[in-house]
Amino acid sequence: MTDEAFAGNRLLATFETESRKLIEPHGELVELKTGEVVLGRGDQPKVSIFPFDSTMISLGVELSSGRSAEVASIGREGAVGGIVSCGQAPAFSTAKVLMPGPALRVPMRELERAKSESPFIANLFCRFSDYLLAQVMQSAACNAFHSIQERAARWLLHAQDRAGDRIDLTQEAFAGLLGVQRTTVNAVIQSLQADHLVATGRGVIRVTDRQGLKKRSCECYDQLERHFAAVIGHSGHGD
Repeated sequence: MTDEAFAGNRLLATFETESRKLIEPHGELVELKTGEVVLGRGDQPKVSIFPFDSTMISLGVELSSGRSAEVASIGREGAVGGIVSCGQAPAFSTAKVLMPGPALRVPMRELERAKSESPFIANLFCRFSDYLLAQVMQSAACNAFHSIQERAARWLLHAQDRAGDRIDLTQEAFAGLLGVQRTTVNAVIQSLQADHLVATGRGVIRVTDRQGLKKRSCECYDQLERHFAAVIGHSGHGD
């Protein structure tokens, strides 16, 4: 049954019956594992993946030095592969599973067919492309002008939206996502923990005060939430 996927993914949740019929018979429910690469840089996308529940996928770019940083992340609000590139262009970033869980996997050929038959589906995925580009642009501005603590708070808020209060993530991995040293992230987490905004355990960061964390975050979190509502929202046409 794919009811959970269509209820739990914010793109699929906008589908009415006719749109759903074009994709559902071809979808396969899969369990993604931490660290699994679902789309490598340079790969031609063969499937689109719609995460739901607490699944989260990180899009990262690696430099020749071996260092890498996250440029965007996708959870229950979106999809990875195909719907952005239309299945005709190689991927620029590497899409790796950050937090494991379920997803609906749809072959690209079926997704392209559905887009050709449904103006709603084609328009929805164009709108998500706009949102994803906005996320990358907002992240670029954020990385240039905001402090590490503000960036960390923003990232944790997005992760909480997708995964819930418990975020299974080591501080070393968190540092890699932000493109900073582990000692820097350790100091930030200690500060947030001292103010009772988060609690940490072995490989776990738990959000304990969301409102307090929002006060520590930069404006970028709210900007992206407002843009998602404006271009997609509950209807797929923007609220």
